[in-house]
Amino acid sequence: MSKTAMTAVFAALVAAAAPGAYAQTSTAPATRAALTTHIIQSDEVRASKMIGSSVYDVQNRNIGKVTDLILNKNGTVDAVVLDVGSFLGMGGKYVAVPLADIKSDNNRLTLDRSKEQLQQMAAYQLENPDTGAGSTTSPPTGGHLGR
Repeated sequence: MSKTAMTAVFAALVAAAAPGAYAQTSTAPATRAALTTHIIQSDEVRASKMIGSSVYDVQNRNIGKVTDLILNKNGTVDAVVLDVGSFLGMGGKYVAVPLADIKSDNNRLTLDRSKEQLQQMAAYQLENPDTGAGSTTSPPTGGHLGR
């Protein structure tokens, strides 16, 4: 076979394979959801602004303060921890409510529960003495929390 014929066959093979290779890379499923906007929206709340904020009931009474946000291993918020019943940092307890229960109303946080209902809930422990969870930050190179 001549050099010209081999070059033509090689070019034909490359041309035939190129659309298939392109289709394979362009139809691969995305592993992450792409952000559609690059600015905070009116229905979003920053965690740094949420922590420390007062929470109000539907009668406009202050029923507690956001102490922490609990993230699961997938990075989504499992619970919002509220400090209820304390006065000057004493006498209260922590309770956990689902993030979906807290609403943002006129740039403040509201919850459709009374202070009495929250005080009757089981106390939430921010640290687990059995596993060490909640007592340390994540290790810089991976591994288990608290070990």
